[in-house]
Amino acid sequence: TPPERAARAVEIVREVVAQYLTQDGFHVEMAADGNEALARFAAARPDLVLLDLMLPGIDGLEVCRRIRAQSNVPVIMVTAKSDEIDT
Repeated sequence: TPPERAARAVEIVREVVAQYLTQDGFHVEMAADGNEALARFAAARPDLVLLDLMLPGIDGLEVCRRIRAQSNVPVIMVTAKSDEIDT
């Protein structure tokens, strides 16, 4: 079904990005949703966060707000959205 294919595509992209970063010597923590992202952030305290706006559950923008409330870690936002501002 289309939603299953979309979810699998997101998983593949996450795995490919993680593989490239790992090959370049970075330690990578991955999360499938916003709650997991916040938990992994709290546990790992990374030097950089690469964050998808379209996370299931708590979306990436809210995850970024919560991270920013407790840290000044750099955050790179990625998305498949075509508009700069989500209305």
